[in-house]
Amino acid sequence: MEGILNLDKPAGISSARAVSAVKRLLPRGTKIGHAGTLDPFATGVLLLLVGRATRSCERLMDAPKQYETTAKLGATTATDDLESPEVSAPVATIPTLAAVNAAVRPFVGDILQRPPAYSAMKVQGRRAYDLARKGNLVELEPRPVRVYGIEVLEYNWPLLRLRIDCGRGTYVRAIARDLGAALGTGAYLTQLRRTRIGPFAAAESASIERLQAEGVPPHLQPVPS
Repeated sequence: MEGILNLDKPAGISSARAVSAVKRLLPRGTKIGHAGTLDPFATGVLLLLVGRATRSCERLMDAPKQYETTAKLGATTATDDLESPEVSAPVATIPTLAAVNAAVRPFVGDILQRPPAYSAMKVQGRRAYDLARKGNLVELEPRPVRVYGIEVLEYNWPLLRLRIDCGRGTYVRAIARDLGAALGTGAYLTQLRRTRIGPFAAAESASIERLQAEGVPPHLQPVPS
């Protein structure tokens, strides 16, 4: 058994737990991994690689990704998402839609982005989120990422919905954080859904419940050439 499984990861579980849930549906000893982690609160496309498809992990992780997300302006959190308590931010003037669109533009292209303090980035061999949880917040160095486009889908203060097309290593949480700073309002993510990795779209993904009912083989796809 081999191929790529386009899984629709539910909210509330880690990518590793999603892999474990599917692994129980496979014959004993079947190799399985995933290409591109999603945070526990996030949903959407998680590519599971079965059998010899695991050899394509790096190539698939390099594929362009698309996200749809909701950011809340006027507040921040330590994790830049809803996984930690909200802290209200003083807002002198509520931004107009025109101001939001103008603030978005500098985040498109090849940019330098500082990863969130609560991230899987390693600092002297340890995960940044492990250090942060112990009270040792580390200011991570900015690194180059590529953002192909950002589209404002809806704006009703304080909620802002965005569609973001980006490359490997881009933190959508960091885009929200930095956009909030540019607007002078602060911001954090309240919802995040990955809608595409390369040719694999969320509209064609399968839930864990569907895999349990129908089995894995009907949903396996070949590795793109």
